[in-house]
Amino acid sequence: MIANPGNHSKIHPQKFGLYLGIVSLIMAFAGLSSAYIVRQSAGNWLEFRLPTMFFVSTGVIVLSSLFVWLSSRAFNQQKELAYKTYMVGAFVMGCAFIVTQYLGWMQMYSSGIDLKGNPSGSFVYVMTILHVFHVLGGLVVLTVALYHAFVLPFELTYKRRVRLDLTSIYWHFVDILWIYLLLFFILQR
Repeated sequence: MIANPGNHSKIHPQKFGLYLGIVSLIMAFAGLSSAYIVRQSAGNWLEFRLPTMFFVSTGVIVLSSLFVWLSSRAFNQQKELAYKTYMVGAFVMGCAFIVTQYLGWMQMYSSGIDLKGNPSGSFVYVMTILHVFHVLGGLVVLTVALYHAFVLPFELTYKRRVRLDLTSIYWHFVDILWIYLLLFFILQR
């Protein structure tokens, strides 16, 4: 592992900032989850089957997260080709996640569930669309990681390790957040 040139007992300031951002996102989604439960108990709630594409999305984003982990591991082992290959795979799977989410929304819409109809469908749209915006942010971060992988010379430095850690932490977070949302929707049925 690459040594931290500074104090070893302190958390890197960028990681601390990312963790604060993640905590705020957790609070936002917890608030939406609470609102979902409260609104559900108020009545006028249409139960519907989640689109099958949401389950496909889950496999896609888990695979993407695995690719980020493998890329990070390859970077630490100084396996440049594997590092780059897995990073590309993570990006492609991230894009595929967004496509599968869109297809899931189209499945919902074609079965008569839209944003203006029953609140149950509206909550699913809003929460999943909000999650996709965070995945889009993650894709921007992965784009920067791809730039570092393919344009900058390959070298194992503390600064690049921190950047890759930040990318990994955020990407794994959006993966876990999606799994939470899917399980939440399933358990609330």
